[in-house]
Amino acid sequence: MPRPADHKTERYQIRIAPAQKAMIARAAALSHQDVADFILNKVVPEAQAVIEAAEVTKVSDRNFTRILDLLENPPKPNAKLRAAIAALPDTL
Repeated sequence: MPRPADHKTERYQIRIAPAQKAMIARAAALSHQDVADFILNKVVPEAQAVIEAAEVTKVSDRNFTRILDLLENPPKPNAKLRAAIAALPDTL
């Protein structure tokens, strides 16, 4: 997939073993892509997956319903919570 000419790009340099470079070049050729496009097509989705795994919390439908219920109907503060609130400084 050719990169659009109108988008600004930056160079990214890495050191790589010759055997790895050759393997990537071969895989790119077999995929009918240039090396840069091949690498980007593999790395960008992986980067997105890592970010999503770090930033998105997934819960079951049952737990989601429980969370919503607790937000809409929070329990009354117990003694430990009242003590923790009392121990807070006056300003945060």
